[in-house]
Amino acid sequence: MGLVKAEIKNLDTNDVTPVAFNPKEYTFDKSAPWKEHQIQGLDAPAYEWTSGAPMQLTVELFFDVYEEQGDKRDVRKFTDAIEQMAHVNPDKHRPPILLFCWGKKLQFRCLLKHLSQRFTMFLDDGTPVRAVLNCVFTEYTPPEEQLKGKPRHSPDHTKRRVVKEGDTLAWIAGKEYGNPAEWRIIADANGIEDPMHLTPGQELLIPPLY
Repeated sequence: MGLVKAEIKNLDTNDVTPVAFNPKEYTFDKSAPWKEHQIQGLDAPAYEWTSGAPMQLTVELFFDVYEEQGDKRDVRKFTDAIEQMAHVNPDKHRPPILLFCWGKKLQFRCLLKHLSQRFTMFLDDGTPVRAVLNCVFTEYTPPEEQLKGKPRHSPDHTKRRVVKEGDTLAWIAGKEYGNPAEWRIIADANGIEDPMHLTPGQELLIPPLY
């Protein structure tokens, strides 16, 4: 089996840009951001899930044309193609959607979020012939695909609810959780001591059931 080369495909145009040398390594990063809510009287804040952060692929790409002959000895013929992936497409009014591929084992649909170009070797006239590109690609998945693949079901995510006249925590717990006895979860998240007396217009944090 021959060497499989990594490549970057522009999904808007189907243009393919092969990398000159396969990367020595790559890194995937994923974070899960939570918003803190300070509640008086508690030792730690309540946390509200906001939204997920995308997976990020960090990779270093190496290009070298020093051994080539004639007019081809300019590494920018390769690096410019990568740089264009961060530029706005005039027809789409956004940078292109990409697919970073390395055989069948790595298929990452993404956007080029960050690009750093370092030129490390030059001809006598200043033409760069060697370059190292540090790239950060961020995951791209349309919202409709996310919702289709991972449907949301209440009450497994944090919500907010505005208190109306006559509301009690037990009534709200019945509406949100299907069980009025779960009112204490809401009370603890909002620092409420008397579950029978709420202030109309008050905004409550409705935490998920675990």
